[in-house]
This record gives sequence, structure tokens and C-alpha cells, in this order.
Amino acid sequence: MKIRTTLLAKTSALIAAAALSATVCALLTGTATAAEKVPRGAPIQPLAPKKGEPIKPLTIAEPVEAASAKKVAAEAVAPKAAETDGEFAVVGFDKLSTFKYEVPDDVVTNAPAAVLKDPDQQIPAAVKAYNGKRVSLKGFMLPLKVEGGLVTELLIMRDQSMCCYGAVPKINEWVSVKMTSKGVKPVMDQAVTLSGTLKVGAIRENGYLVGIYQMDGEKMNAPGM
Repeated sequence: MKIRTTLLAKTSALIAAAALSATVCALLTGTATAAEKVPRGAPIQPLAPKKGEPIKPLTIAEPVEAASAKKVAAEAVAPKAAETDGEFAVVGFDKLSTFKYEVPDDVVTNAPAAVLKDPDQQIPAAVKAYNGKRVSLKGFMLPLKVEGGLVTELLIMRDQSMCCYGAVPKINEWVSVKMTSKGVKPVMDQAVTLSGTLKVGAIRENGYLVGIYQMDGEKMNAPGM
């Protein structure tokens, strides 16, 4: 029994040695199977291009923060569609009165034009662009001329400070309106919307600057009308 066990152990050792020897020979002679030749991991790509191939420029991914900032800037620059009220472009005092305007004290005389300063130079180009355009403007009415119970001439102002408190508004905080129709109903203490053709530029009386906005009024919308 002991001799049989010893022979089995020696046989197993011989078989294992033979298998190991066969594997080594296969690797050395290149006769290993396809499964044994499969490399571990992806092959390493050469850093330098092959001879004759053009060198490709290195591509660097743009940071997420930079791409997001560019998108926000593009959206800010992109122009928005103008709001309209039928045939009229909606304009507010938030656009007409946002700039500083210094009223000149000099009176227009026969002096050369080069000597006199043009007050219209103080008006931004974006506001001048409304000159001659049909617009709708919301504000508070101050009647100037009434005929047959209807207002034919008025001021439309940014707020009620002049009506209620006697405060003098800035020159770009009101629009002088002359109705082209028979007139409109007087509406006090409530905001109204005047629609008509806006004129932008210096308005003078007896040589003095008295305004920079005037309108040929066509219609008025007010609460309850």
C-alpha cells in the first residue's frame, strides 16, 4: 500500500512537470494558443507620429465655467423683440428718462452754429431712434387745453409729482401731446396710455428750450374706457 501511494505521487509530479515544460516550449517557439496570446489591457499608443504622418494639434477641452459664461454673454447681447400695442411700439419712461440732460441757459440767437452747443447731443442714440415712430406711452395726464369738455393739448408725465405736489419734473420726464382728433376725455389720478407719432429733439419757444419730446396724439386708452 505504501509503495502504491509513493508511485502515484511520483506520477503526479511527473505529469505536472511535463505540462509546465510544454507550456514553456510553446511560449518560446510561438505556438501558444490564441487565448494564451491575448495581451492584458489596451496597447500603449506611441507618443510620436509615424514617419510621413502629419502632426495633429493638441485639443484641449474648454472648461465648463468658461463655456457657461460665453453662453450667458451671448444671450445678454442678443436683441429682444420689441413689445408692440397693435400698430404702435410700446415705449416707457424707463427708456425715455434714464439719461442725464442738462438744460442750457443760453437763448438761441443769430450766433454761428459752431458757437452754440446742440442740446440734442445729450440724447442717447437709442432714444433718438424713436423719432418719427408710432409709439404707445403710459403716464399721467396734465391737461393744458380743453375744448368742449375734451382735452386737445396735454402733458403726459412719468408720475404725479407735478400734479399733486407741484414738483418740477426733469425735461425728459414728460411728453407734450397735441391730439390730432377732436380731443380726449380728461382722466386725472389714473395712468393713461397715449398713442401717436413721437418726435425727439429740442423744442424751443422764444429761443428757450422748453422740451425734448412731443407727440401727435391719435388715441388714448384709460381705465373704464
